Amino acid sequence: MFGAFVVATAWSYSSIYKTRAQRDALATAFGSNRAIIALFGPAPMLQTSAGFTVLKTFLTLSILGAVWGLLSGTRSLRGEEDAGRWELLLTGATTRGRATAQALCGLVAGVVVLWVITAAIIVVAGRSSRVAIQPGAGLFFAAALVSGALMFTAIGALCSQLGATRRQATGYAGAILGASYALRMVADSGTGLHGLIWLTPLGWVESLEPLTSPRPLPLIPIVACTVVVGLVAVRLAAGRDVGASTIPERIRTRPRLRLLSGHIGLTVRLTRPTVVAWGAAIALTGLLFGFVAHAAAASISGSSVRTVFTRLGAPGAGADAYLGVTNLFLAILLCCTAAGLVAAVRAEELEGRLDPILTAPVARHRWLGARIVVAAAALSVCGIVAGLATLLGAVLGGAHVDGAAVVGAGLNLVPPAVCILGIGALAYGMVPRMAGRIVWGLVGWSVLIDLIGGIGSLDHWVADTSVFHQMAAVPAVPPNWPSLVALGLIGITASIAACVAFDHRDVQGS
Repeated sequence: MFGAFVVATAWSYSSIYKTRAQRDALATAFGSNRAIIALFGPAPMLQTSAGFTVLKTFLTLSILGAVWGLLSGTRSLRGEEDAGRWELLLTGATTRGRATAQALCGLVAGVVVLWVITAAIIVVAGRSSRVAIQPGAGLFFAAALVSGALMFTAIGALCSQLGATRRQATGYAGAILGASYALRMVADSGTGLHGLIWLTPLGWVESLEPLTSPRPLPLIPIVACTVVVGLVAVRLAAGRDVGASTIPERIRTRPRLRLLSGHIGLTVRLTRPTVVAWGAAIALTGLLFGFVAHAAAASISGSSVRTVFTRLGAPGAGADAYLGVTNLFLAILLCCTAAGLVAAVRAEELEGRLDPILTAPVARHRWLGARIVVAAAALSVCGIVAGLATLLGAVLGGAHVDGAAVVGAGLNLVPPAVCILGIGALAYGMVPRMAGRIVWGLVGWSVLIDLIGGIGSLDHWVADTSVFHQMAAVPAVPPNWPSLVALGLIGITASIAACVAFDHRDVQGS
């Protein structure tokens, strides 16, 4: 995905911006827009393919890599500990510290593989005159793209020692990533605080400035952060017992029995943390996009960017067009929420918590059906929250938008997420060990196809395999009701089939 996104973006530049006037208009529209820079990073040299590629891909892929790194770190350490496999490993000829160090080496090797594949794609494709990325620049660009993954892999490993569960560890690492992004936004917002860029890991990544004016110096704090954080994680792991944590788990003296009178209430309790975490991310993202909509619309007006927005399905030059395009990011977050809910269902079975429920008078299809219904309701609420947050941001930012249309745009995000949920549930019902890979793979494929299709050209049979391609760019255009209904029906049908399949298979642990 990293390599393909970079190459497709660079390839599309010469076909979208064919004349010098169009490229100058692009630079005028985005080059000095503080709202755009705060969200996506600096935009220098937009008259060149290199500058356009950096603006479109660098910060986005760096954040995706950071998320991948922190999830990999917490899964490979605290996740294995939660599942009881870490204790089995430690019965062999190793120690807690040595095992943690070896796991970290394996995770770093994974980041190296990510760099090698990304660099190979960029270097090979860079020989084309339309991509035009020199081999040395391609290698450095690939290194810059994976540097966020490298640091947050170590941060995930550290948080695995701090939190008592993988959920807590992921929450700590996610909070660090969120704070890093927020601090970088403040540094790039033009408020005279640009020096803050050196206090945040994402700021170090941004300061590498690949392709436009490469600066290897920020690699020093990136490597130092990875090494120091990794060593601290190993030291903490060596000094604690298996199952314990550096930050003590809060013990409540009184039990919390609310919603535990039946399996549906239990489902709500178990689903709530995932929904709250993703819902907060969706609300914050919608608020930010709404807040910059007025400034972005002013920059787009009269520029060649209108042509790009039209190709992305959002004709016009107002705030509605901008929100129609940026709603893709909210749709991705909502589909990630759906994938996370499927993964949480599998975790209940994998960690043995499902067995006591099914020994009670609860049919398998009733249990899974309740999980799916609660998850679908939660996705609907998150869609409404996305619309309301975007509307609030637009009002605060001075944009003139149709409130009902903006809230409706939030609901427009729900059918693709329900489709992802249903297909993920079906995978869980039939091949539980592959459910997580299938549902996350489908989200990743849909993102890749929609991004490439938006900046280049794809056969419609390929483009139609992306759930995001079926969405209209609401509120710039009316909803595509036939496609939304079709996505919803696919999700419902797959969910029913999932319940039937789950009724006919054994419960499978690790």
